[in-house]
Amino acid sequence: MTTSSYLTVKALTKYIRRKFDADPHLRDVFVKGELSNVKIHSSGHIYFTLKDEGARITAAMFRADAQKLKFKPEEGMMVYIRGYVNVYESAGAYQLYAQTMEPDGVGGLFVAFNQLKEKLQQEGLFNPNFKQQIPLFPKTVGVLTATTGAAIRDICTTVSRRFPLAEIVIYPTLVQGQGAASNIAKNIQIANHQADCDVLIVGRGGGSIEDLWAFNEEIVARAIFESRIPIISAVGHETDTTIADFVADLRAPTPTAAAELAVPNQQELYQRIMMSKSQLHQMITAKINFERSRLKKLQSAYPLATPERLYRPFTEKLVQLDLQIERASKLYLMKKSNDLHKLDASIKLYSPKNALTYYGKQLNQTTNNLTRAVLTALQRNKDTFSSRIRTLEALNPLTIMNRGYTVTYKEEKVVKSISQMSVGDEVSIHFNDGEASATINKTKVEKKGE
Repeated sequence: MTTSSYLTVKALTKYIRRKFDADPHLRDVFVKGELSNVKIHSSGHIYFTLKDEGARITAAMFRADAQKLKFKPEEGMMVYIRGYVNVYESAGAYQLYAQTMEPDGVGGLFVAFNQLKEKLQQEGLFNPNFKQQIPLFPKTVGVLTATTGAAIRDICTTVSRRFPLAEIVIYPTLVQGQGAASNIAKNIQIANHQADCDVLIVGRGGGSIEDLWAFNEEIVARAIFESRIPIISAVGHETDTTIADFVADLRAPTPTAAAELAVPNQQELYQRIMMSKSQLHQMITAKINFERSRLKKLQSAYPLATPERLYRPFTEKLVQLDLQIERASKLYLMKKSNDLHKLDASIKLYSPKNALTYYGKQLNQTTNNLTRAVLTALQRNKDTFSSRIRTLEALNPLTIMNRGYTVTYKEEKVVKSISQMSVGDEVSIHFNDGEASATINKTKVEKKGE
């Protein structure tokens, strides 16, 4: 056999795959088994192993089919699967590709319902502490339901009959089928954003579990929980219970019952008002009669029969107080008059006119004294100045020279001693009225005391 007769692994695998594709029994298979090694990938695909007591097969469910599941596949769950078998070429193994999956023994919707219910309950969305009170007298009632059907008609009729003062705002909403859950959640958010309603009724009429399933979706439950406006759920009939009923602030068994819970009955209110009015009238009448009886008893009492006895002591006291006030007023006026006379005398004593006269005399005397002192000081300074002038004149060299004395200079310096001169020195002799030049021919030193 030549080498060309040998198949490649890829060619063999493709051949086997074509065999699988050509087999009608493998293109549409129904198989029951236990889930194992369940892995939900971030891409949305689900990978798992389907097994029983005698065998196992790897399986996968692509995202498009996995999104249609109403429950979450879990380890050990028995399921019914419809799909096809083919070869996974890169692994060289055959694999089951699931297209639908249903839990064994119970429906997938029921499993999905319980799984979501348990999840939301653990998160606290059913906690009664988060429930909001339904207002007693709502001005505006918002209704989220289909515009066609008995539910909207029953709600509007009941609200108008029970409490005509309430305004009804209708938010047309898909309540079943593709996109219903997201539409319900969106309209709840819109109603909260507009903030026109005091209470919301979210619901629809009866139907199968598939028809009501939009109210079991997580997106609806979270929108109800996050609503700032109180919500009354009204889904299906009394026997129908949805996730929305658990999260809502109040659950009504039917749309009609929801309308009755949303608004008061004006007839009942009128009867209660009339009853309260009658009771109030009776209470007021009884109170008036009681007080009237008390008044009659007081009027017939001894003090009120002779009222002058009641105020006589006060009259006497008033007269005494009047006399005391009169005496006190006179004493007060006398004291103030004396104070006024004393004040007048003080004003005259310390009058500015007297002070000005006194200080004027003092100023004149001080001025005269100051003038005499200044003149005396000036004369004394003048005499001192004249004496010092005479002394300076006596010491002035010019004055001395006027008496015949001279001053001799040698080399522009005053000669103060004979020891500064020598024979032949040229000197300059200064007189009072001029100078003369001379040459020293002879010097003689005179000893003191000779």
